[in-house]
Amino acid sequence: MMYLTALLPFILTIGPTAASSILFSNGTIIGFKKGTSDTPDSLEVIRNGDVLVTNDRITGIFSGPAPTSNVPNGTERIDITDKIISTGFVDTHKHGWQTAFKTLGSNTTLAEYFLRYGEFATEGLLTPDDVYYGQLAGIYEALNSGVTTILDHAHHTWSNETSEAGLKASIDSGGRIFWSYAFHHIKNFTVEEQFANFKDLAQKAEFEGSSTSLGIAYDNFGPNPDVEEVKTVMDLAKEFNISTVTTHTLGGPWGYDNSPESLQTLGYLNNSASHGPAIIFSHASYITATSATLLRQTNQHISITPESEMHYGHGHPVSHLIQDQASLGIDTHFTYSGDILSQARLWLQATRRLLHQQVLDRWHVPSANPFSVNQAFLLATRNGGAALHRPDIGVLAVGAKADLIVWDGTAPSMLGWRDPVAAVILHANVGDIQHVLVDGKFRKKDFKLVDENYETVKSKFLESAARIQEAMMDPDRIVGDLEGSFMSGFEYERPLRVDVERGDGDGYGRVFLD
Repeated sequence: MMYLTALLPFILTIGPTAASSILFSNGTIIGFKKGTSDTPDSLEVIRNGDVLVTNDRITGIFSGPAPTSNVPNGTERIDITDKIISTGFVDTHKHGWQTAFKTLGSNTTLAEYFLRYGEFATEGLLTPDDVYYGQLAGIYEALNSGVTTILDHAHHTWSNETSEAGLKASIDSGGRIFWSYAFHHIKNFTVEEQFANFKDLAQKAEFEGSSTSLGIAYDNFGPNPDVEEVKTVMDLAKEFNISTVTTHTLGGPWGYDNSPESLQTLGYLNNSASHGPAIIFSHASYITATSATLLRQTNQHISITPESEMHYGHGHPVSHLIQDQASLGIDTHFTYSGDILSQARLWLQATRRLLHQQVLDRWHVPSANPFSVNQAFLLATRNGGAALHRPDIGVLAVGAKADLIVWDGTAPSMLGWRDPVAAVILHANVGDIQHVLVDGKFRKKDFKLVDENYETVKSKFLESAARIQEAMMDPDRIVGDLEGSFMSGFEYERPLRVDVERGDGDGYGRVFLD
């Protein structure tokens, strides 16, 4: 029997002579059921089912063996007995080029990040080759972990050459990358030159025919924007039919506004909801009730980056209140986990702790769990597609993009599972991922990345990383104690340091970078 959940605008009718098809058979399917006027969207599990992929789309989901008449001649058949098949994860905020900094920022803060690792502090440090191999290695890390879609805030746009290198790496990766060109005020590459470079890349359209597309990143929407510059940025989005615009927003003591209110005042939020690009507000740590209302009215989204916001100290005190207009991101993968599964798990448990504590603080006992594994799974998948205004991404449904993960249900961490959603969200790890597909093509197969040149890429990246890390250890690049005030005008304060040792000393130690 065919499982008929479908995304009608994206359905393709493909007959038995289709050029490329794969049948995953006899597995447990974490499917997506589109709601109706009377019922909400939901996950739906099918056991011992088949999934048919034809070219870049899911063309059949069956609650038993797929009828022969539905399977094209020459279809590759893969037995997934005792395995789980799900949609791929969606990362709505990442800086892919920063891979070479890995382990340098293990104890860093956001204030130090701006001064040492960010787009302004590292201008001139990376060559185009460094950007290419760092971006490619970062995307490969993501693909290995089942992240099939990435919204990349590409602020390595320091020159025509570094910009083109990051875009080319994205294309070459085979991932679904919304590579978003960052317009920013840096020293040696004017915004006007960036506009010209962007136009050139858009007109060349070397990404056409790939799973990479062009987006825009811009962090100067407010509170005191250059209105003409903003207009130029958004006119470019319109001229080249850009589907995504992304911006960092923090608020609170951090400043760094770029809030939904700012874009609404400029006249771009409602416009985007009706026929313009999806706008993703990264972090939105101190989002206001007014902003939340605007997001719901205009169907725009925030990207919560749980581990980043804990690690750096952004905070996310009210993000749990706007999860209906939220997705998940990773941010700077060089400092911590590079997979969305970890972000979903961290966010699930941190939010549970927060909401349980509110009850306990009233001297009551929690009588229910406030956040389910299904909700965490949706945040990591379907909500990412929704943030990008792409209902065919982040769901396993007929007509959706064939971005898939096959999990080894017999792996030690998953052995004994009954609920496949709980198995993935609470028990699985990256090592349990057997296959990853993007656009119906294997990007990881039988636990290994699919790239015949991977050893060369790895070698080139390690050479690049060694040189960059050595340069980053120059005393002139080391940030000392932060005193006085942050750039927002709010004063620094040292948090209470944890003590893990009995007696003298606290165990904090040093970083081992020599």
